[in-house]
Amino acid sequence: MMSQREGGFLITKIHHLGRRVFAELLKQKEIEIGPGQGRVLFALWERDEVPINDIAKRTLLRKSTLSELLDNLEESGYIDRVQSKEDRRKVLIRTTEKTNKLQKAYIDLSVAMTKLFYDNFTSEEIDQFESYLKRVLENLVAFETD
Repeated sequence: MMSQREGGFLITKIHHLGRRVFAELLKQKEIEIGPGQGRVLFALWERDEVPINDIAKRTLLRKSTLSELLDNLEESGYIDRVQSKEDRRKVLIRTTEKTNKLQKAYIDLSVAMTKLFYDNFTSEEIDQFESYLKRVLENLVAFETD
């Protein structure tokens, strides 16, 4: 029998504390979005004007959570919902000029957060750590899709 391990608990603690620290950094820079909204915008900065399903797959957010975040982002003027020109039944999500102005500041904060996160790690340690995290993620994704 496997003894109780701390990995999941540590990941949860890191997640919650990391969100609080990142939210504080956003507040200090007077950026009016939360970490969850930033996660959606970051996905859109990588690939804009996409269906909701695409964003859900890339962020691993549930559709109900994503819908709420998208509603708030749209209400605040950060995204628009537009009909696809190829398939009028599809709704696409695209960034606005307001979002594009925010992009550099948000990415700069993400870089600062990454530096904080990996302080005192060597490149090799980071590579190894991230490879382990990817394996854990693969295990969880495989479980959820079974």
